[in-house]
Amino acid sequence: MSRESLMVAMDPSAGGTRVLMMDGRNELLRAVLGSAEGTHPRAAATLLEGLALWQQRPLSVALCVDEWERSSALRLYDGLGEGARNVHFEVAVVARGHRERGRQLQGLGRFGDLRQLSLEGVER
Repeated sequence: MSRESLMVAMDPSAGGTRVLMMDGRNELLRAVLGSAEGTHPRAAATLLEGLALWQQRPLSVALCVDEWERSSALRLYDGLGEGARNVHFEVAVVARGHRERGRQLQGLGRFGDLRQLSLEGVER
C-alpha cells in the first residue's frame, strides 16, 4: 500500500449516505450510512478523522453534491462551496453526474460511480 493520501468519496442522498474509501485502485471500505439529515454537526468530520487515524494516513475526500440541503447536512464545506480541510482530511466538492433513479439495492448497492470518482482523484 502507498503512504499517500487515501481517497474517500461520499455521496449523501435522502436514502442514505454512501461512502467508499480507496487506496489507489484497491477498495478498503464500502458503507451505506443513514441519511445525513438530523445527524450531529460533527458526525461526518468525526467519521473522516476516525478513518484517517485508523489508517494512519490523511484522506482526500470527494463530496458529491447536487442538492445544497443534503450535502450541507454533512457540514463538510462552507457557504462559498469551499471544502473543509484539517490535518486529517481535505474535502473537494464535486458535482454529481446524472444518476439512475429508482434502482434497487443489492447488498450494499452499486458503487461504480464513486469508484470512478475516486480513481480520477488518484490519477491527478
